[in-house]
This record gives sequence, structure tokens and C-alpha cells, in this order.
Amino acid sequence: MATKKVTVTIPEELLDEIRAEAAERGLSAYVAEALRFKRDRDRLLELVGWLEEEYGPVTEQEREAVLEELEDLDAEHERRRAVGKGSSGEAA
Repeated sequence: MATKKVTVTIPEELLDEIRAEAAERGLSAYVAEALRFKRDRDRLLELVGWLEEEYGPVTEQEREAVLEELEDLDAEHERRRAVGKGSSGEAA
């Protein structure tokens, strides 16, 4: 992937924190990852806006149903991780 060097201005305290967290990956990789994350989030928010225009806002009942489903998925992931850690590494 081609890269291009740019100059940005970042508050000094924030830069110090980022450098400490990005130590092994490097500052450029850390910033690129953060920018990708922000871009993807902005695109998702744009999609949400379009969907709300088309279908109306999400109701509290719909939001609660989704949160319950996410909790169930998280529990299933944890269950599978626990089973995987308990196995001897042999295929089932």
C-alpha cells in the first residue's frame, strides 16, 4: 500500500499518551489505525442516518432486543473460548 507523509498538529499531552501506547507498533501505524476506525464509524453513522430517514428511528424496544441478542452472543463466545481452552488441542 502506498503511503504519504503528512504534517498534523496534535496537543502535546495527547501525543505523549499516544506515543506511550503505540510504542511497538509505531506512531504512524497507531494513527493510521485510529483514522481508519474514525472513517468507518463516520460511514456507519451516515448509514444509520439514511436508514432512519427511510424507516424511522430505532425504538427503545428494538434497542433492548438487540442488546439482549448481543449479550447472548457474548455469552456464547465466552462459552466457546472456555471449551477451547479446556481441550487438548485435538480436533473434534
